[in-house]
Amino acid sequence: MSGVRDDRPALAALLDYARRGDVITVWRLDRLGPLPHLLAFASDLQDRGVELRSLTEVIDTTTPGGRLIFHVFGAVAEFDRAIAAERTAAGVAAARANGRHPGRPGLTADTIAAAQALDQAGTPRAQIATPSASLDPASTAVSSRPAKIICLAMERISATVS
Repeated sequence: MSGVRDDRPALAALLDYARRGDVITVWRLDRLGPLPHLLAFASDLQDRGVELRSLTEVIDTTTPGGRLIFHVFGAVAEFDRAIAAERTAAGVAAARANGRHPGRPGLTADTIAAAQALDQAGTPRAQIATPSASLDPASTAVSSRPAKIICLAMERISATVS
């Protein structure tokens, strides 16, 4: 689960369950969220007497040195996330400037026509979208796509035809 999200029921349940003397272990600090959230999270745990350990960064907040390293690594993780987002945005902008369109390729006209024909014939959309059902005999690309993409395409097609 992404560290950017705020609605994390499993984490909320863990925090409700944690008691003084418990240790919460995380894979990486950046999985807990951005630096301000991370610092508030660690402060809350410290106030409650709950320890925090990170497996990847090997940080233990029960010591002064561990708390220092925690803050430094948290800042570096936030910096790294921001740099990665900037690089991704720059890459997408460069691709668009060169006439490319990042992301999944759209469905071909033949695939859309075949899906519409099956839909109008009464074939359930879930069956039309199954990965094993190739709508375009000349292409195996459609058969490897997730069913959700084709279902969404079918909904869009239905909306434009109606």
